Order: sequence, then structure tokens, then C-alpha cells
Amino acid sequence: MINKNNTESGDFKFKPSVFIRNRHLQSILASSRLRVLGKNSLLATSQEKIITTSSGSRLLSFLSPQVNSKGLIILMHGWEGSSSSAYIQAAGIYFYNLGFSICRLNLRDHGNSHHLNEDLFHGALIEETFEAISQLAKTAGNSPVYIIGFSLGANFALRIGRKHSQIPVNGLKHVFAISPPIDPYKTTLAIDNGLFFYRKYFLLKWKRSLINKQRLFPHKYDFGKLLQAKTCMDLTEAMMSYFPDYPSYRDYFNLYTLDNEFFQNFNLPVTIFIAEDDPVIPLDDFQKLQENKYVQISWQKFGGHCGFLDLFPLNCWHQERIAAIINKSY
Repeated sequence: MINKNNTESGDFKFKPSVFIRNRHLQSILASSRLRVLGKNSLLATSQEKIITTSSGSRLLSFLSPQVNSKGLIILMHGWEGSSSSAYIQAAGIYFYNLGFSICRLNLRDHGNSHHLNEDLFHGALIEETFEAISQLAKTAGNSPVYIIGFSLGANFALRIGRKHSQIPVNGLKHVFAISPPIDPYKTTLAIDNGLFFYRKYFLLKWKRSLINKQRLFPHKYDFGKLLQAKTCMDLTEAMMSYFPDYPSYRDYFNLYTLDNEFFQNFNLPVTIFIAEDDPVIPLDDFQKLQENKYVQISWQKFGGHCGFLDLFPLNCWHQERIAAIINKSY
């Protein structure tokens, strides 16, 4: 069992100012465009790269290379986020300015990529995502590769790290997971039953994505009735008609539910950052996990969902911790 009081020493605890401590404020500010105001060194060097997998899937990414790179950091956004999300850009700018090459990878049907694949995105699409990561890692040559995932992207990152133990990813040294859902069924319920803002936010973005997909492929999709769903769980259940391989939405969720056994089979370091006050990630599943020589969980009292932000001065605690962990590994 994890002793949540001892996963970080006192010097490494996240201790935000009282003015920004609220969990909802932390979660909202994580995606605020205020984080990426001003000169954006990341976007100035960004190169579009479409990755085609062996199955024919195509994923959109953006690479910002360095001449004398310290390594490649691959950033993975959350559900209905994208390579342009503020938390992705903020992390990219931070690590780019430290001398790392940055790749911002879009999951299928995220960002401006709906046109690249006719079939729909779902959370169990690990094969195409793993292959895309593997292709990107090869572009780093002999440089070390790191993955940083956020929310659903963190769940993907953990599965990629686990799959690495069977099919090695070139140069992969460490996986960092920020606020990952361990049980997506429980997370979906938490979104629906928590503060109305979260349900409204995710439903609006999901429905907008489906409308875009329907516009691009009208011969295949008619989401008219589905778009009347009032909760994320209702819409998930209705979407199962488009995924005949899964008998029910519970079977679908089980495909990317991560239990304790899953975490016992890594062969590279994994660091998970989770906050006790996360409004959409139920924490009881984390309490059941057992840390081991590869998997470490940084359990913080504050931070909300993908936040860990402070004001005086404005900084992001998990970015600084990740940088310190990487520097220590050199």
C-alpha cells in the first residue's frame, strides 16, 4: 500500500499560496491561456509532422527541435485537449527553454486532425499511439526520450511505458504522468456528478468534436440523437453502437483501467503526480497501488487536476520536479 504521507519529502512538497490553493481554481488555471502569453519560443520553431502507422492510422504532431538537444520530450494532452492546449504549450516552452527538443502529439480526432482518419477516437487506441511514439523516438537518434502525459494522455503514457517492457521504445528513459485516471469509469462518473462546470465543459467539447467528424464523413456518421445526451456517461453508452467490438461501455472502460498488477511490470522509471483534491480523479484506486523500484507516486495535498500552479512567482511545480528528476538521472 502507498503511504501517501511519505511519497515526497517535505522539501519537495507542493505548497501553493493560499490565494491559488482552491482545487477548482488550480484545475481551471491549468488550461488558461494566461500561461502562454508573450513570446512563444516553442511555436516559433514548430514543424508539423504527420505520423502514419502500419495500420494506416495518421496522427498529427508538432516537433520543435534543438540543434544540441538534451533529449526529446514527447507531450501528450488530455481528453478533448490538443497539442495547442495551454498546459501542453506551457510545458513545451519550459522544457524547450531548458534545451530539450519537444514533440506535441495529438491523439486521434484531437486538435485539427479529425480529417486524418475516418474511424473515431476512443480511449483504447493504444496500438496506433504506441507506434506513433516509437516512430517519434527514433527521430531522437541516440538522445534520451521522455514522455509527459496529462490526464487521459497520462493514462496513455503509462500504457506506453508498460508496453515498452515488451517492445522497447528507442531511447525511452522515463515516463511522467500528471493526474492520470486509473479507472476511467469512475472518472466519467466524477465528471458527471461533480461541479456542473466539468460536465458542461467536456460535453461541449466532445459534442463539438463529433459534429466536426460528422461534417467530414457524412456518409458514415449521423450523431443527431447522440448529441441530445445530457451526461458524459449517457453519451459514452450511446457511442457504443459505433464500437461493435465492445459488448458494453463497461467492457470498453475496462480496456484502459489500470489495476495494481499493471504497475508491477515496468522496466523503466515512472513518476505519477496526483493531488488529493483532484476534482475528477477518484483517489481510492491510487491508495490500493503498491510502489516498486520503477513506479513512484508523488501524492500531494493540493494541485487540483493537472494544476500544481503557484503565483508568487508564477510557476508550475510539476514541471520543476520533472526537470529535477531528469537532471538527477544524467
